Amino acid sequence: MTYCCGVLVRDGLVLIADTRTNAGLDNISTFRKLHIFEEPGHHVLGLTTAGNLSVSQSVVSLLREGIEDHEAGERHQLRDCRTMFQAAQLVGTAIRQVHKVNGELMEQSGISFEVSFLLGGQILGDCLRLYMIYSAGNFIECTPDTPFLQIGEHKYGKPVLDRAVSYEMEISDALKSSLISMDSTMRSNLGVGLPIDVMVVSPDTLRSELLYRVEPGEPYFHDLRERWSAALRSAHASIPRPPYLKDMRSRRLTEV
Repeated sequence: MTYCCGVLVRDGLVLIADTRTNAGLDNISTFRKLHIFEEPGHHVLGLTTAGNLSVSQSVVSLLREGIEDHEAGERHQLRDCRTMFQAAQLVGTAIRQVHKVNGELMEQSGISFEVSFLLGGQILGDCLRLYMIYSAGNFIECTPDTPFLQIGEHKYGKPVLDRAVSYEMEISDALKSSLISMDSTMRSNLGVGLPIDVMVVSPDTLRSELLYRVEPGEPYFHDLRERWSAALRSAHASIPRPPYLKDMRSRRLTEV
């Protein structure tokens, strides 16, 4: 399994992805799922992947090497896109191209063509944007009303983002919330695990503000996990007990 999330706030963009792949209990490996396309001053793009590893790797390779346009006699690469919308369209085209070549054979072999992507970043002349792209090649865009998107094993980390993330929050808080969301997912699903890759982009800088890998034993992430667990226990203990049990005891005494 995989977990990736993107948070887009006024202060910037956070992309975060784990690196664990799981093809059974005896076949667990580490693969990068956050891919960077960057030319400082012109564009900075991050692409996270979830789903079938062979499909996602093929899509990323097509985006780097270029998709053949036989009618125009040229190749279309992600770095050539003029807007983020065009970049999202190109990712969708690459997915459909891989499906055209491999989809039928995969289905005949009983292998599901399941893949999804988060594409975030900025291109010169455009604004900072974030998209989720599905296995059919269609996509949606992140908005201030819902300033985060997730792919992969998202259900365990979503409550954290639902409660904590707002478009007006600072980028450091967006990163912290993303890491807590990742930790919550790792706690509940062994198919998601360290190392974790992180990318942070500020508006109009057209370069990555932060590219970082959280390795096992990294002090800050370990401290974050412990503090979050302690905070949850403390919050639970501070909430008054439900009055219903007291009412139940009263009814039982009355019945006796």
